[in-house]
Formats: sequence, C-alpha cells, structure tokens
Amino acid sequence: MSRLPIPDLDSAPEASKPILNAVHKQLGTVPNMFRLVATSPAALEGFAGNNGALAKTLDVKTRERIALAVAQINGCDYCLSAHTYLGLNLAKLTPEEIDRNRRGQSGDAKADVAVRFAAKVVRERGQVSDIDIAELRDAGYSDGQIVEIVAVAAENVFTNLINIVAQTDIDFPVVSAAEAA
Repeated sequence: MSRLPIPDLDSAPEASKPILNAVHKQLGTVPNMFRLVATSPAALEGFAGNNGALAKTLDVKTRERIALAVAQINGCDYCLSAHTYLGLNLAKLTPEEIDRNRRGQSGDAKADVAVRFAAKVVRERGQVSDIDIAELRDAGYSDGQIVEIVAVAAENVFTNLINIVAQTDIDFPVVSAAEAA
C-alpha cells in the first residue's frame, strides 16, 4: 500500500482536476502516479507542463528509452513498470530493446548515444565529459536536444523519487528493477 494517500478523481484538489481530466481523456485512465502528484496542484502543474513540452521535442521512442534507463538506475519499480508498458504499447519498442534500454543502451545507433548519455548524467550527477558532448553532436543531436535529453532524464528522476518515497501502488504489469534486464 502506498505510504502517501492516492486520491481518487473526486477527492483530488480542485486545482488538480483539469489536468487529471486531461490525462484521463488522453489515456482513458489516470495512473496512480498522476493522482499522487495531484495532491500538490503546483507539483502536478509543473510536471504536466514539463512533460507536455518535452513530448513535442525528442521522439517518443527516445523519451521512453531514457525513462527506462533512468528507472532502472534509480531502482523505481513503479516507473520501470509504467515505461515498460508504454514502451511496448505506445512507443512500439521490442522486448529486446527494452532490455537494452534498462542497461542504458539501445539497438538504434543514434538513440544509443542519447540513452548512454542520459544514463551517465543520472549515475554521475551531471559530471559528463567533453567527449560525451562531442559524441552527441557527432550523432546528430543539436545543443537544444542535448538540453532536452538532460530535461527528460531529470523529469524521470523526479517521478522515480516521488514513487520511491511514496511506494506508489503499481497499476501497470509489474516489472522489478531487482530483476536484471
């Protein structure tokens, strides 16, 4: 059971309801993580705004690959479960690709550079080298996209931490970070 209460849609703060309704309209459901974050309308607004803006930049496959790598590094079963589901069903990643992503890699050469970089950013707390940046540029990423890769990684660190702190009940098919990819 979650350590922090997860409100249902009716008992969520009024200021959070428009965002929760938009999530419901888009997904057909409102995952526990969104309802948990909704207990703070400010946090939900910030998360939803960041998430919406980043959805317009890097492609969905790259964002999901990064999310999987970050969730594995941080040991977040909720996010690993959610992004495995989204990776398979939304981004149409293969199970083999998801396994590579959990290891901070990709079978796609360009995506591999981004996923390895995002994983290093998280593991090393941003302490990357000039060579790491050069590899991204050589792979065709613009400076703006480098910022977006860091932003996607940071957004996923936020969701990992909130779900680990809350021990959010997993409402996706369960995937455990403890089970090696």
